[in-house]
Amino acid sequence: MPARQIRQDFIDFFAEKAGHTIVPSSPVIPHDDPTLLFINAGMNQFKDVFLGLGSRPYQRAVDVQKCIRAGGKHNDLEDVGCDTYHHTFFEMLGNWSFGDYFKAEAITWAWQLLTEVWGLPKERLHITVFEGSTEDGTEPDEEAHKLWLECTDVDPSHITRWGRKDNFWEMGASGPCGPCSEIHFDNTPDCSGGKLVNLDHPDVIEIWNLVFIQFNRGEDGLLTKLPASHVDTGMGFERITRILQGKNSNYDTDLWTPLFECIQKCSNGPAYGGKLDDPTDTAYRIIADHVRCLTVALADGARPGNEGRAYVLRRILRRAVRMVHQVLDVHEPMLCRVVPAVVASLGDVYPEITEHEEAISNVIREEELAFLRTLERGLALFDEAASSSSDGNISGEAAFTLHDTFGFPIDLTELMSRERGLAVDRAGYDVLMEEARARSRASTGGEQAMNLPANALADLAGQNVAATDDAIKYQQTTAESRVLAIWNGREFVKTLDNGSSGGVILDHTPFYAEQGGQVGDTGSLSFDGGLFKVSQTARFGDFVLHEGMAADGALECGGAVKADVEQDRRQSIESNHTATHLLNHALRDVLGDEVQQKGSLVAPDRLRFDYSHAQAPTPEELGRIEDLVRAGVSKGQEVHAAEMPLDHAMTITGVRAVFGERYPDPVRVVSIGASSADLAENPTNPAWMNHSIEFCGGTHVQKTDVINAFILVQEQSLAAGVRRLMALTGTTASQVIEEGRRILAEVKDASDLDDSGLVEVVERITPLVDEQTLGVLDKLAIRTELQSLQKRVQLARKSAAKSTRETAVTQAKAIAEAADGEVITSLMEGVAARDDLLAAMDAIRAKHSESACLLLGTDPEAGKVVMVARVPDTLIGRGLKAGDWVKHVAGLCGGGGGGRPDMAQAGGSKPEEAPAAAQAAHDWACEQLK
Repeated sequence: MPARQIRQDFIDFFAEKAGHTIVPSSPVIPHDDPTLLFINAGMNQFKDVFLGLGSRPYQRAVDVQKCIRAGGKHNDLEDVGCDTYHHTFFEMLGNWSFGDYFKAEAITWAWQLLTEVWGLPKERLHITVFEGSTEDGTEPDEEAHKLWLECTDVDPSHITRWGRKDNFWEMGASGPCGPCSEIHFDNTPDCSGGKLVNLDHPDVIEIWNLVFIQFNRGEDGLLTKLPASHVDTGMGFERITRILQGKNSNYDTDLWTPLFECIQKCSNGPAYGGKLDDPTDTAYRIIADHVRCLTVALADGARPGNEGRAYVLRRILRRAVRMVHQVLDVHEPMLCRVVPAVVASLGDVYPEITEHEEAISNVIREEELAFLRTLERGLALFDEAASSSSDGNISGEAAFTLHDTFGFPIDLTELMSRERGLAVDRAGYDVLMEEARARSRASTGGEQAMNLPANALADLAGQNVAATDDAIKYQQTTAESRVLAIWNGREFVKTLDNGSSGGVILDHTPFYAEQGGQVGDTGSLSFDGGLFKVSQTARFGDFVLHEGMAADGALECGGAVKADVEQDRRQSIESNHTATHLLNHALRDVLGDEVQQKGSLVAPDRLRFDYSHAQAPTPEELGRIEDLVRAGVSKGQEVHAAEMPLDHAMTITGVRAVFGERYPDPVRVVSIGASSADLAENPTNPAWMNHSIEFCGGTHVQKTDVINAFILVQEQSLAAGVRRLMALTGTTASQVIEEGRRILAEVKDASDLDDSGLVEVVERITPLVDEQTLGVLDKLAIRTELQSLQKRVQLARKSAAKSTRETAVTQAKAIAEAADGEVITSLMEGVAARDDLLAAMDAIRAKHSESACLLLGTDPEAGKVVMVARVPDTLIGRGLKAGDWVKHVAGLCGGGGGGRPDMAQAGGSKPEEAPAAAQAAHDWACEQLK
């Protein structure tokens, strides 16, 4: 049975027989879950439902979810290639119930699909159920055990009970959880594998896990019953394909055979033999797996890099490159040549892979080239470290150098070490890595936002607290409301005392809760005899939490309040949000349709937009982007918003959506210059390409000319293939534009100034360009003008230095003429450079070579004193040493210094003390010579 048919059989079974909605896979890059490196299970895209933070328009779902397990808690990377069934990327078949059916249906349907549709031998199926836990008093899942006996004809002896580790699923330390029932397949020749269940044996593997989410674990560790029970099942697609195709290894199926054939062709190597102990076969498995993983991840918008998930991808890629280079003896980019085979295998199921095939190949090729440049030298260092090892270890220092200098991920060094029968001094490596991190670690801080955990949301549901109605946020910024609940950070309370912080839930609110890159509103809730200041607004499930402090009086639950959004701040946010849409549209027009939004921030003082693009936009492109946004602002176009069915909205020509974002159905469509009615009536009109049209739940201005002004103030690279723009709008933008023009005009006019005036302008403005907020293009223009003035500035500085040197020497000659003793000290007028003082010293010693001389110079504006001293050998022998001399005099000027007995220099910070110090220098030296 081909893999494509197996995948489709699963979907058809649940969609047609059991009325499940077919839900597409979410991207493997979590768009709104910072706790995950990658989507690693089918439940990830439904996590908000289980946490009570979201809902779906359906109660039954079936899907095939793309997953990656290569970092964090769930990490299969080390096992890939070494056994028959671990992969970094895999597909998870799943069926779901959100408060609808439960254990009986899930068990019945699983058995029917496996034994009736696919015809698996019942005697080879083994079932596990939860045996309970004495640790926390959780009861055994007798219900599931009973249902397996009643709803199926499974052999009762094939049902075994297991503990919390194997058969109780939990999302985290707290939150939704429940018992699970696993289905294992016995592939031993004589069907005797029952005793190998849950022992990680290659011949007896878990194929399907049925999770029954019925409890919530509180922060105290106690379990409470959820208001509604859910079903979450997951079946490994590669594993069930292996079983249905009668293979002993996942890698022997038609999911992998085309990839191995491609690798053989690219490397001119032998055919894949399927041996676990063969280095070439292992290399084939690793390369095929890793290219599949990279292809899927890159298609979903990820890029290799040095941090987080980006570094995980780089580790995967470099692990595969080493196999290509060292095992297959191919010394040029090869992984990129395997990408078409992956596209041929998966592209019909995941069209984004086909759509981005060229970009995927290019990214992988560039990464291969970069690593190949250091790979040979790194391997040489490793060989040297391995050969010289006397204790069976690769030193932490060598492992760190391989990582820091040659780009070898530590797990790659550990793999290479194991192949040589060695270990890595991981403790030593970790110390060096932590020292490196400490050197580069940026300090972080900020106020911790309040959280409304799952058990609190369950309490609200249990008390029948109505969901917050915030629909009015689009039309108004004030409302008369009623307090439904008060959260103090630990529990719900009836009263929030004056001066106490907490979160308030209202029946309806005009406040916008932080979402989709737009920050939450601030403002106040006023009530009879008091005021609650709202510092931030967040959404938890169906509730909007107004976070802040009771600033005047005690706030009572059930009381009436007047909710007021800070209007000026909201206006600024709306301007920045609409400008963000104009910017997104301009980027597509200038840089091409392949530009994808990767993130954004819409705040009152700025907007930030991250987007995918291979290289930095040129100044000309930035200028066109800025001009297009400004044109959109000046047109005063109306901004329209309306909800539409998601399927219909997706057909609108030119509509922009954040790839990976999960949108509600119906979805809110925001368009600029194109009415919602026209979009709904004629969604495929090609004219819509000329308008900004996005799925968006944020607030916007009514007409674009309210934005007033726009300027790009920052353009930078975030990671390979991802760039960031920052911009300002409104009055702030106008001020920045005006300041940029003023500075540019001043620099241009500087060419008409005399040398001293020119130098002053260049020296003042050069650091200002880096420090001050200015337009990106203005900074470029100013720097270009400054660069054109640099030659004249250098000539002017040389001329000024020559003039100062001549002044110093002239003064010195006059001092020499007047001097007649063995000690000469003087404060030089208008001289502040050490080299000028030394030139003056030479002029004096030309006439008084046997005299001790100390000269001082000052720079009052800089608050600086500089001095030099020389003492001939004849006077050193009598007790005067230059180092001691300047040390004493510098102390009088707020400084210090020293040097050799014959020559020394020093400095100070009190120019006003220099005249007295010059006289004191003479007196002290004479005292030493008595």
